[in-house]
Amino acid sequence: MTITASAPVAALPASSLRLLRTAGFVSNFDRFCIAPMLVLIAPRLGAPLPTVVLAASVYYLAYGLMQPVWGVAADRWGRVRVMRVSLTGAAPAALASALAPDAPTLIAARALAGAFFAASIATSLTYVGDTVPAATRQRPLSELMTAFALGTAVATVVAGALAHYLTWRLVFALPGVLAACLAVALRRLPEPERTPAGSLSAPFRAVLSSPRQWFVMAVAFLEGAVLLGFLTYLAPALEARGVSAVLAGAVTAMYGLGSMAAAQVVRRLVGRWSAAGLIVAGGAQMAVAYLLAGYSQSPGPLVVAALLLGGGWSFMHSTLQSWATTVSPAARATGVAMFGVALYTGSAAAGALAAPTAQAHHYRVLFWLAALLTVPLTTAAAVGRARCR
Repeated sequence: MTITASAPVAALPASSLRLLRTAGFVSNFDRFCIAPMLVLIAPRLGAPLPTVVLAASVYYLAYGLMQPVWGVAADRWGRVRVMRVSLTGAAPAALASALAPDAPTLIAARALAGAFFAASIATSLTYVGDTVPAATRQRPLSELMTAFALGTAVATVVAGALAHYLTWRLVFALPGVLAACLAVALRRLPEPERTPAGSLSAPFRAVLSSPRQWFVMAVAFLEGAVLLGFLTYLAPALEARGVSAVLAGAVTAMYGLGSMAAAQVVRRLVGRWSAAGLIVAGGAQMAVAYLLAGYSQSPGPLVVAALLLGGGWSFMHSTLQSWATTVSPAARATGVAMFGVALYTGSAAAGALAAPTAQAHHYRVLFWLAALLTVPLTTAAAVGRARCR
């Protein structure tokens, strides 16, 4: 049996969108909450900082590797079922993180949490692709991105405060409890109509046989490198100048606030501006942000840079995400998952390649390189999207 596309059936009800937004918020909160707590967790578990950092690294690795697994599962067994199964597994994994007595247990628990939470965002995007016509799809996608950005911002700001004044264990417990509640609440979310895949390899064949899918994945790889990879070094650039970790984290959190604000603007511009126009607007914000960050690594300019990078993410990435939901409609979940794999791979590659330069504190070179790479990224994305109608 071959797989066929699941056609959009109706506008997405507000109650369904709220459930999807909450699932994405919880997933992003859990993914980003550990970074502000690493320095606090290490002495409390009696482990060196590099060992505790592994808890974050294995989370991101498991999160990326599980994207295609959950994508194939969603194409084969259904979007809602996969979200409920993944959240059911994420709940005990997050709670095990909160109860971890030592670093090895924490590392194992965070790996499991990353593997299970990996389904929420990609499957939410796929659900919107199944239920909302392409012409109006970017509006609910922008709403989802607002929730995702809020999860990032809240995790960055709140996790450090809770860990400092109460306990880091509470920070891991919160998404665990919310995941358990969501696994039950998602019973109210209707499953979109679809024809399941005849074999486990069928979705991959449908996705990887499409040249257009490969082009979108290449753009996603470059976007992940330019934005997410270099974004990682905003806080270290501040700390290299003697700024406290708390202030550096607060400056980085401006990225989430900028993304939330810009998402509301994007939602109003959809239908008025072309997709290529939104991409160019996002690329321009990213280029200006990195030029400013290269010019000065002091708090004021980097606050502006973080806000602009958040805005660039909402303008460009929401447009690319909307595009990704249309490229392989016969295996939409797998296509969106592979888009995510390319994005996170690009981020990891850029972060690793830039590490020696960052270690030498040559942040001006890094940020100006990012500004330069924004040009081919924006050009390829805008031209490709304009030609794909």
